[in-house]
Amino acid sequence: MMLFAFKMRTTLSIDDDLAQSIENLRERKNLSLREAINQLLRLGLESSERAPQERPFAGPVFDSELRAGIDPMRMNQLADELEVEAHLS
Repeated sequence: MMLFAFKMRTTLSIDDDLAQSIENLRERKNLSLREAINQLLRLGLESSERAPQERPFAGPVFDSELRAGIDPMRMNQLADELEVEAHLS
């Protein structure tokens, strides 16, 4: 575990895997330790303040006489089309 001391006199204990990830970020983006930590803290705080995503609606499940893929709202249209087809032939 790495220990970091900050100007505000706070010591932060960071797990080794996180410390390595921070170090990798610093190297990739050419940041100071302070800049990297501040950037990561800001991102984490912003994401935690966003409203949680709403779950999709889930209603009760029941058995139906209709087969999958049959739209009951179009049954009259189908009956009309069959009637027209029968009349034309």
